Amino acid sequence: MFESVQKRAAAFTRDGLKVRRLIGSCRKLLSERGEAAGVSLAKTTLDLYGELDVKDQARFFSGLLAQFSPDPKQVLEAAQAYAAEASAANLSRLSTVAEPPRQELLRRLNRAPGGTATILRMRERLLELRREDRELDAVDWDIRHLLSSWFNPGFLQIVRVDWRTPAYLLEQIILHEAVHEIQGWNDLHRRLEADGRCFAFFHPALPDEPLIFVEVALMNRMADVVASLLDVKSTSTDPNRATTAVFYSISNCQPGLRGVSLGNFLIKHVVDVLSQEFPRLKVFCTLSPIPGFAAWLASRLKAPDAERHGPLAKALKAVAKELGTDPAKIASDPKAAIERLASLREPLTQLCATYLLQRTGGEPAQDPVARFHLNNGAKLERINWLADVSKKGLRESLGLMVNYLYERRAIQSNHEMFVHGEIVASRGVRGLVLSD
Repeated sequence: MFESVQKRAAAFTRDGLKVRRLIGSCRKLLSERGEAAGVSLAKTTLDLYGELDVKDQARFFSGLLAQFSPDPKQVLEAAQAYAAEASAANLSRLSTVAEPPRQELLRRLNRAPGGTATILRMRERLLELRREDRELDAVDWDIRHLLSSWFNPGFLQIVRVDWRTPAYLLEQIILHEAVHEIQGWNDLHRRLEADGRCFAFFHPALPDEPLIFVEVALMNRMADVVASLLDVKSTSTDPNRATTAVFYSISNCQPGLRGVSLGNFLIKHVVDVLSQEFPRLKVFCTLSPIPGFAAWLASRLKAPDAERHGPLAKALKAVAKELGTDPAKIASDPKAAIERLASLREPLTQLCATYLLQRTGGEPAQDPVARFHLNNGAKLERINWLADVSKKGLRESLGLMVNYLYERRAIQSNHEMFVHGEIVASRGVRGLVLSD
């Protein structure tokens, strides 16, 4: 790692003028002692970053890695001193020299007007670069570490989004809906009627940009089909008579906050808000997609025949006979897909339960949505057949969806069980799991 950083530092001298000017401004900002001058210089530095093209942005992040990392010799000396004498002074020294200078640089950049928004955009670009250059993980860790502090839920404001919300914010809800695409203003209006709720987190530094939002339907039962929740022509019902709150979509609006936990806090906040507004609500659940199921199933269907035996093999062979080894292809014709899937209800539901409850690499819950809700303290309650027959639903999970149940008294214990490797699931779901 150290040798790689040295090579980057040597290569940096050949970089373009704009990148060298920006790095020079970063160094000057780090050495500045005056607060007012520091804010002005931070703004200038961010303006210089804004002038970079995508190639120069990549060079800049390499510069952050090469020139704003801790000095290994100083870290080693401080660590040896602390090992010899575990005093508060030695620990303080070790903490100081071990912290990458780029963390303080980012703190100072954040003081500029619009600094937080620019740093989020910087991280969004950095996440793209990390796909090809894993050494940039060190820079990303520093940015994510700071964003986790700056976007602590204690600093966030939960806001109900309704039809009276300013149009520019409603447009962002339409734009960022990631689970069930909003088909224009009429669709959004129906979702925001009396029996629907939408809540979003906002940060004081980004008052005009939602960070994440969740959509909720107030009903008298646990939903098992998403179409009924999204039907624009359906009639709104009296929310005061509802007994069940169904969370059917949660969407992140800021790619730069990927990996910063917000959704779990939002759901828990919304449960509290809805409980106070509607005392009759007793059930809080989701109707969630299973985005990894079709891909997992395809990998099992393509596995060598020698690996297949027992009940699991029987179910896989039944699916392969009807759908082949790439079941997601049925999404190309949703109407025909429903007919082809009709005879596979039992094996596919069993395979889905197996996927959701199967441990992979020592970790429970390989599906990302399952991992999110289970880690958040939910219970895997029910698998729903043909709950989403849209092209996306068929492509990702062959139309299956899941209800995760949030039981307020059990949220903490469920979370603890998941952390220790156990998935909390209903008896009905557990009974579906197939053995090899």
